[in-house]
Amino acid sequence: MQVAAVVAQSSEPVRTYVEETGLPFNILIDKTRAVVKAYGVWHAFGLSAWNIARPALFLIDRSGAIRYSFIANRQQEFPSHAEIMEAIEELRISDC
Repeated sequence: MQVAAVVAQSSEPVRTYVEETGLPFNILIDKTRAVVKAYGVWHAFGLSAWNIARPALFLIDRSGAIRYSFIANRQQEFPSHAEIMEAIEELRISDC
């Protein structure tokens, strides 16, 4: 199983987050926001920001089906590290 994340933000905060949490997968930077727009989580204007994606997490299986999703209502809302790892493990088990 290959696991990667796509984020629409600058690389330095992402690097810091990965180093602090030890996430065992790659994080890809979506500079053009093409991916976040395709998944419907980008918005041009928000209450406190513009040209930004809502925090979201999609786990996609080998067939391309979304098996887990988290879409935040606020910029400060994120799934916990434990929740992410649990969802990945469930996907691994179902792929076997």
